[in-house]
Parts: sequence; structure tokens; C-alpha cells
Amino acid sequence: MTQVIESPAGTATTAGARAHAREQHGRTVDTMRYVPTASAPAHLLAGLPDGASPTWAESLAFGRYTTLPLARGTRIRLTDAAGDACVHALLYRTGAMHERLNVADTVKVPWQAYPTTGHPLLSDAGRLMATIVADTSSRHDALTGATTLEGNNAKYGAGTAHSASPAARELLTLGALKNGLGPRDVAPSLSLFKGTAVDPAGSIRFTGSAGPGAAVELLLQMDAVLVLANTAHPLDPRADFTGTAVDIVGWHAPQDLAALEAGTLTGRLAPEHLQALHNTEHDLTARNAR
Repeated sequence: MTQVIESPAGTATTAGARAHAREQHGRTVDTMRYVPTASAPAHLLAGLPDGASPTWAESLAFGRYTTLPLARGTRIRLTDAAGDACVHALLYRTGAMHERLNVADTVKVPWQAYPTTGHPLLSDAGRLMATIVADTSSRHDALTGATTLEGNNAKYGAGTAHSASPAARELLTLGALKNGLGPRDVAPSLSLFKGTAVDPAGSIRFTGSAGPGAAVELLLQMDAVLVLANTAHPLDPRADFTGTAVDIVGWHAPQDLAALEAGTLTGRLAPEHLQALHNTEHDLTARNAR
């Protein structure tokens, strides 16, 4: 989605440009971040728990990326409103950005290749970064990674971040750069809303979307930077670069951390999930004791 703004003749002078710029204040478009968060459309904020105060509200266009540092205990809901989003996600630990989401361990440690409700998202240090605490999609992919510049060039004719068909890795790299990181810090990502399945012979099959309105919620176990890119899945069979926006809303829910550990939020945690949670809590306790 590309927005084209025509400059009126009045912007030829500094005064005219200033007047035109100030006329834009308060205007909205279909896809944007809402600041203050409470100014977001009602549909973005609908369904929040009683008393919840939103800290992030955004509609992310297809072909774009976003990033935001978030506090421990933040709960983030992503909604595939129109049914054709594909969100590639990375997590980095705030203050120790060398620790980041490890998709291989996220699959291997809990013995589950298909993330859904209750699935832990693990760092490369064996700590719990986040948990999927709600999911009406169940079409996600932790196996094939993100689209690349070379792949998009071959399939769509372009793949740079500002082209008409940006690759996920190019967009994630921009998000990493915004946080002081670089291309070497862009590890394999988790894809949400476009699923895959492994056939008995070992081949990976694209299963597509669950349809309009599917949502997934993450609960952060630590302060973290989230980087998201909404762009095509590498196994999407369509020849055209196409997709739709994803709605994002976040709110602080520290009480959910205790409920998760107690087994009353997503059910009793598997031993691997519980150990990763304890690894995170032990590290936080040690840091706070200094």
C-alpha cells in the first residue's frame, strides 16, 4: 500500500509549507499508528479487558513494518481483520539486545512445530520471552522463515524495502536498524496468520490463512523490543504480491504473568515451558538484586 500526497502550489514558500503541514494535524489514514493510543478507532480497542489502558494501537499496512519497545507484562493482540495478512515477528531483549527470539529452540524445546495457544517463545539463552496466550488462527509458521531480496526479485521482480513487493527480511532489517542493530542481527522469524504443515515425506506444505477476523495474543515475560513486518509468506503460491493490513493493540496486563505460571491462563504449563519461565524469573531476580 503506497500513499501518494500531492503538494499544493501553496507549499512553494516556507509559510505555505508550514500552513499545509499544520492542516494535516489530526487527519488519519486507514493504516497508521495512533498517538495517543486512546485516539484509535473503536474497532481497534474493542474487546479489551475492563479497566485495561491501551499502550499501542496501530493498523499496519501490507508491505510495511513496525517496531516498539514494550514492558514486561504487556499483552499484544494482532488481528487479521481482512484475512490476508502475514506477520513476520522478531523479539529482542531490552537492554541486552544480543538475546533474541530463537525460532529453532521455540520449536525444539517444547516438542511442537505448530505454535498456537500456550506455546512458549524462547530466547537463545533458554529464557521465556513471550507466550502465545490466545489464538483463533492456528495458521502460523516457525519452519520456513522470511522472504528474501533474492527470492522476491525472482518471484515479483523487486524485493527492496521501498519497492512494490518488499521482502520480509528487508523490512525486518529496517526495524532492527531503528533499534541500533544490523542485518546480522536479523535471525529467522516467526510467521503469523499464514501456516505450513509438514507432510509425512518431509516436505513443507503451505496451508494459508484461517480467514478474516483471526487473532493471536502474546504475553511478554520480559522487557522486549518487538519488530513486525507484514508482507508475503515465502511459500505463498500466488504470482501477485498481495495481502491486507493487520490490526495491533497492546495493553499492560502484569496480572497475567502470575496466572500463566499458576496454569490458570492457558492451562498447566509443560515442564519445558515452566523451566524457561523460571530461567527468566531467576535472571530478573538476580539483576534486580544488584
